[in-house]
Amino acid sequence: MSELVSNPELCVSCAKCERNCPMNAIRVNEGVPLFCMHCTPEKAPCLNICPEGAIEELGGAIVINGDKCIGCGMCRDVCPIGAISMDEIGQAKKCDLCTNEETQQCVESCPTNALSNNSLDMVSKKQNKIVNELKRLKGVMK
Repeated sequence: MSELVSNPELCVSCAKCERNCPMNAIRVNEGVPLFCMHCTPEKAPCLNICPEGAIEELGGAIVINGDKCIGCGMCRDVCPIGAISMDEIGQAKKCDLCTNEETQQCVESCPTNALSNNSLDMVSKKQNKIVNELKRLKGVMK
């Protein structure tokens, strides 16, 4: 399964991720990239409220089946982070982790690596940063 994680510390609010998202499903708000968190199916409010079963789990991603979506907006209204919008024809749209693309467009377009498709890599980078800062502080305090 692919994933999408952000490191707001690295975001410079350039909005390249917004412009390059094929689903128009990411927003940068005050230096924080906001997008669907792809909740587990048991806890995904959008999946559980959809009256037509148009929201499905596909390889770890929570996706909208446009053929089934009736445009009721219930998924948009129940999303706790506002990650679902309605398009010009009244269908729900959200991040699908670029399941139909070779790469995640937002990750590829981010110039500062504030977005990643590997949480372990991002956690490792944060840990290294903390360790290096602690070493620096230890050296200053001597």
